Amino acid sequence: MTDEPNRRAHYREPRQARSAATLARVLQAAEEIASSAGLEEMTITGVAERAGVSVGSIYRRFEGKEQLVAALTERMLERREEYVAEHLRTAEPSLPGVLDAYAHALLQSFADTSNLFPELLRARGTDALERGARTITEIHRLLLEAAAPHAGRIRRSDPKAALDTVARAVLGACFHNSVRPDRRTGDAQRMYADELSDMAMAYLLTPDRRRAERPPAHA
Repeated sequence: MTDEPNRRAHYREPRQARSAATLARVLQAAEEIASSAGLEEMTITGVAERAGVSVGSIYRRFEGKEQLVAALTERMLERREEYVAEHLRTAEPSLPGVLDAYAHALLQSFADTSNLFPELLRARGTDALERGARTITEIHRLLLEAAAPHAGRIRRSDPKAALDTVARAVLGACFHNSVRPDRRTGDAQRMYADELSDMAMAYLLTPDRRRAERPPAHA
């Protein structure tokens, strides 16, 4: 995950296992309510009731709803990083295997929070967008790291830049799918991930256009 000194939400971090478990229940309850009813309908009282804790225990950790939403955003972004990292660690050791793992993991991670994630980013404004950008940077780093042993197969003049282009294109396609009213799910989602991976491979295995179109040097 990304190192974020002094950039996390300003709430009391748990120091004991019991407190950490309570915080996890509170954040899970907050996510469930926000996902089903919307962020505006999520209240401290409602979260406390669903989590099975007192309202006071939430206020001992969070000053109010804004801090709770910040913590929820952080949790979801960290979970996305961890999810992609795990899939890349267990990917088939080949360039197509890495791209398959990346596309499938990203598409699924967006599908898991398709309704809530854009709303969280809008609600928190600039801070959330900056934190989201750091997650994108970390996800790109994970892809570059996983693909590095197989970079010799890439036919672009700058393999690292080409992988960055692939990372951004696939990420954008996954986010776009998550906010569409007719987004792909189930088998259609898996097929879409395969298609994204195939397109990425086709790009990486195609020489640069300008280099390919350059006329041969005269003897």
